[in-house]
Amino acid sequence: MKFCPKCDAMLIPTKKEGSVVFTCPKCGYEMSPGEREVRQIKREKENVVVIGRDEQKLRTLPTAKVECPKCGNKKAFYWMVQTRGADESSTQFFRCTKCNYTWREMT
Repeated sequence: MKFCPKCDAMLIPTKKEGSVVFTCPKCGYEMSPGEREVRQIKREKENVVVIGRDEQKLRTLPTAKVECPKCGNKKAFYWMVQTRGADESSTQFFRCTKCNYTWREMT
């Protein structure tokens, strides 16, 4: 597949004067089959997010009163994830606020 270097439209092979040329349907640019196409790939810059130690300690998940099976703490963060098909219920996960042990609710 070849693309127009001017407008990035897909070039269409057409017959012209007994030979085949690739023609842009938008701007009319023509390229012979032997001509090499040069394209630059634009890459977006990666944003690096820097989080300080104090910000890492922030917990924004909701909490629930459940007992941690590892340390016995009575408070845990929770969240829900759709782990199976869309027609099945979500799985609820818990993470202890004291020891950071993570477990899921068994139903």
